[in-house]
Amino acid sequence: MSIWEVILAFVVVVLMLVALLANVLVLMCFLYSADIRKQVPGLFILNLTFCNLLMTVSNMPLTLAGIIFKSQPGGDQICHIVGFLETFLTTNSMLSMAALSIDRWIAVVFPLSYHSKMRYRDAALILSYTWLHSVSFPIVAASLSWVGFHHLYASCTLYNKRPEDRTQFVIFTGVFHTLSFLLSLIVLCFTYLKVLKVARFHCKRIDVITMQTLVLLVDIHPSVRERCLEEQKRRRQRATKKISTFIGTFILCFAPYVITR
Repeated sequence: MSIWEVILAFVVVVLMLVALLANVLVLMCFLYSADIRKQVPGLFILNLTFCNLLMTVSNMPLTLAGIIFKSQPGGDQICHIVGFLETFLTTNSMLSMAALSIDRWIAVVFPLSYHSKMRYRDAALILSYTWLHSVSFPIVAASLSWVGFHHLYASCTLYNKRPEDRTQFVIFTGVFHTLSFLLSLIVLCFTYLKVLKVARFHCKRIDVITMQTLVLLVDIHPSVRERCLEEQKRRRQRATKKISTFIGTFILCFAPYVITR
């Protein structure tokens, strides 16, 4: 192994351990917190966590073996199963994050009717759609033998070995990433921009009340006034930072997969 392969293998091991630890912690929080279990978004978080855990224990160890041994780990049957799971779980994770953003959009924009619009039954229907949507693409790929070990990625993934199927595979890949990554990203941007709009509206209302209070309190100490103005500034930036972090994390996690494929 070259030095770059050793570094790459080390990075994969670190990512695998971090992913395993982080998702197990999320799962423990869900199991031991009755409040989280009562909330509808808990179903989306649980689905996302299971997808991440299955991806960690099924795909990443075989990718590590592919990097070390520079060949397909296991037989063709195992590789096809792992490639099927990779496509299914990746798509399901993207759609789960989109579902979470829809839940937050309804909760913030329609707070009075949230409990009637987003019930456990509604969440179960959304999850059923994400599973159906996610499983359709790997089924098509597996039926057309477009799943196998790719030496460039050192993993079992979407892969076309037949030159005569190149055009169909390109079209399939384009449709797949459009209806998974791009669709989820559009939903995330739309819903969180609506949430940000509502957050900024409430910030303006609070700012007006704060300024009126500061004008009325003539004898207020300058340091207190300064702290109020600083908190006012932080309040404007808080929602933007949180939303930017969520969308940025989605792009950081899934864009490399989409770009390389």
